[in-house]
Amino acid sequence: MSSTGQRRASKGTGGKPRKAGYHHGDLREALIAAATRLVGEKGAENFTLADACRLAGVSTAAPYKHFRDRDEILEEITARGFDAFAERSMAAVEGHGVGTLEGITAMAQAYVKFAVEHQPVFRLMFGQNPALKSAEMVQAYGNRCLGRVIEQIGIYCERQGVEGDAKFLGVQVWTFVHGTASLLIDEDYASVAPDIYLEAMVAQAVPKLLSAPAAG
Repeated sequence: MSSTGQRRASKGTGGKPRKAGYHHGDLREALIAAATRLVGEKGAENFTLADACRLAGVSTAAPYKHFRDRDEILEEITARGFDAFAERSMAAVEGHGVGTLEGITAMAQAYVKFAVEHQPVFRLMFGQNPALKSAEMVQAYGNRCLGRVIEQIGIYCERQGVEGDAKFLGVQVWTFVHGTASLLIDEDYASVAPDIYLEAMVAQAVPKLLSAPAAG
């Protein structure tokens, strides 16, 4: 079973198979798919459960068999976003070598690309919705996201004999990369540096950030 399937079993079924007469097959998945599409089209701030019900072709009472409210379905979309983000990040690392400068750089570049390709979900993942930002599950995912960066940098420092605190360096790299991604999707670069090649900028910045001495 996938990690998303393990997070929350469908409610109201008592573990029994759904009735064969339900033409959508999996109501919960249909609602999540509809909600994800609407968040992508309209943004989370304009998403409503009623819209998701209309798109999925179900009654407005249907979501409450599986989700307590609008925020809970957004939590699920956010969790799946973090899962996809983790898979892409680790694929980037493994494609260039665990604990290598190339792997860390590829992870940073993958971060920016994910933000561009999944802007509404990325905004959900990193605090657009105050209720989600304070949710324990979202905080745990965010901590694991940073933890993967720190882990790779720790391996790199040990192998290369680099003196420095892996957590400090990890936060330093994450701050730069997240800031770059946020500026890009907010279109701030378009007005000040429209021709900047961000992939190359990230590739040049990461080695410098890893060699910078800790403050104090």
